[in-house]
Amino acid sequence: MFTTINPGFFSTIQDSGRWGYQAYGMPVAGAMDRYAYRVANLLVGNKANAAAIEMTLLGASFKFDESQLVALCGADMQAKLDGVSVKNWSAFVVQKGSELKLEYAVTGCRAYLAVRGGIDVPNVLGSRSTYTRAKVGGLEGRALRQGDVLNVANDTEDEVQAGNLKVDYVPQYEQSITLRILLGPQDDMFTAEAIETLLKSEYVITDEADRMGYRLEGPKIAHIDKADIVSDALPFGAIQVPAHGMPIIMMADRQTTGGYAKIGAVIGPDLLKLAQAKPGNEVRFRLCRTRGIQFK
Repeated sequence: MFTTINPGFFSTIQDSGRWGYQAYGMPVAGAMDRYAYRVANLLVGNKANAAAIEMTLLGASFKFDESQLVALCGADMQAKLDGVSVKNWSAFVVQKGSELKLEYAVTGCRAYLAVRGGIDVPNVLGSRSTYTRAKVGGLEGRALRQGDVLNVANDTEDEVQAGNLKVDYVPQYEQSITLRILLGPQDDMFTAEAIETLLKSEYVITDEADRMGYRLEGPKIAHIDKADIVSDALPFGAIQVPAHGMPIIMMADRQTTGGYAKIGAVIGPDLLKLAQAKPGNEVRFRLCRTRGIQFK
């Protein structure tokens, strides 16, 4: 087991998500950056769905009551083990009584701490992920607090040793990102000029950016008529445009359905870029497929 000394800004227990219950109104949740989360588990030999700790902007600190193999991936939060810097995107042994401390993210936004065996919390509807808005999953359905004691599970799969991820597989987090998108399903509710605006403009991530959605600010995207639709499903990466014309990109804790027109969706491989972006970062969109629309 290990103890939370400082919980950081917003640290939660996450796995790959709570699938199969969206029809009943239960969001998927799960890791925002699925790549960093999965790599962290691979580095310690865990099963793909083992629970890990997701830290946002400002990392947490933990004291270990027994020796553990752990891995850190994602945002660089200047991790130190007993005051000595440890490498990001690596697995290393934490000795009994040692303290692992993370600080502010100098690159990226979210870091993942995986412990060999995973975090042992109750399985709720097939997942250990924390969905704080409904107080479901994780540790009492909430973010970590000072003094929280975390037990280690037995979700291991492979025998591994301490080591680093090859640099070729380590993503670089930029302050200006380009997200590839597919249009639809309601792109016909926007003029061709509005779609061109989306694709040729630069948007900024506002302070209203969290696990539910990222609100962007920039040139207005105009609807042909109204912005409302009969509510339908919201996938991870869906780009909603309410009547005010500013796009909102739906993230891991998104609601299951939404009533605003969706001009498009960010493709899966680019979602990690967005999950690691901070308020103030710049976003541009690039079309993967035009569906017959031509832009000069």
